[in-house]
Amino acid sequence: MDVALCYPHVVPARGGCETYIVDLARRLAEDGHDTHLYSAKWDAGALPARVQVHPVHLPECLRFRRPWLFGAACLRTLRSGRHEVSLGFDKTWGQDVLYPQGGLHVATVVRNHQIPAGRVGRGLARMRSWLDMGYWSFARLERQQYLSAPPPLVMVNSRMVAEHFRQHYGIAAGQLRLVPNAIDPRRFEAHDREVIRATMRDRYRIPADTPTALFAAMNYPLKGLAPLLHAVKLLPQSLPFVLLVVGSPRTRRYRWLAAKLGVSDRVRFLGHCAHMRHAYFAADFLVHPTFYDPCSLVLLEALACGLPVITTRYNGASELLSPPRDGYVIADPHDHGELARCMAHLLDPERRGACALAARRAAAQWTFEQHYQRLLEVFAEAAQRKQAA
Repeated sequence: MDVALCYPHVVPARGGCETYIVDLARRLAEDGHDTHLYSAKWDAGALPARVQVHPVHLPECLRFRRPWLFGAACLRTLRSGRHEVSLGFDKTWGQDVLYPQGGLHVATVVRNHQIPAGRVGRGLARMRSWLDMGYWSFARLERQQYLSAPPPLVMVNSRMVAEHFRQHYGIAAGQLRLVPNAIDPRRFEAHDREVIRATMRDRYRIPADTPTALFAAMNYPLKGLAPLLHAVKLLPQSLPFVLLVVGSPRTRRYRWLAAKLGVSDRVRFLGHCAHMRHAYFAADFLVHPTFYDPCSLVLLEALACGLPVITTRYNGASELLSPPRDGYVIADPHDHGELARCMAHLLDPERRGACALAARRAAAQWTFEQHYQRLLEVFAEAAQRKQAA
């Protein structure tokens, strides 16, 4: 099959979707498919040699204009390819299949408004959205993606996102295909796990027997770092505990909050981590109290590494869990007490060990290979529809 992948930046170090695109391109190439990437910026070293890259020129412009310019330029370049099927991700249109791994923009905005704890803060958040040109531009672009004719096949990565499509755009189930996210387990080979664990813990002054939680994200506000720090304050001081914070280097606000709450000695801010497996191997469980996540790759990666997880019902990946066997799902990220209680459960070595075994079983139930085969089915369906049209 001749497959085209379309995304403006494919640099795996930047985040989950870009890592996924590289994993998918590698698997397609290994399987003998003619694989093409249409992008404005890419990491050539991360891509398989067999992937053909088609540069898409993207001029300097304001943030809210970039997706429009990339989408239009991508379509112009794509038309010369005559591919059997094209796959777009965020903020592109006109492809045969769309896979919005980041969920819907309108749903993200609604959940962003819930990040402040009080009514005044939430009111100000709504006001900022109304005054933001990007808000209106991205909302219009989303309608262009999903409501234009002919309608694309849309892959959703959770039932939560499918419900958002119905709620916000009235898109029926017949246009949607449920394909949960998956990760390439080869990135988390554990032959050197104990060596990496000991090295990381020594570097960040964490005793070998101290239970350690991991929080990994780039968007700290949306993924719930502030509520997590409040929950850490509620943990009994008599219980040994360390929280590793990995992702964005912009930590000043959260270092200040940790100091204000008196938990600085229990938190290690690592900033950007070039090898995420090192962070997973150093930790004992993942805490991801997100306000919105369509289907968190971080959660899937943690399960693949045998880490129990704590997340919220606003994470579509929670649909893959069987709490409390492999972790916990809380109703509200702002419920610091519930979040602290869940963490306290996982500070117990016996409970944590049982959850770790269940986490590995949960990861085995939805593998990258299963995901890939389901993806090929959707590609074949899209190619048939295209040929019939």
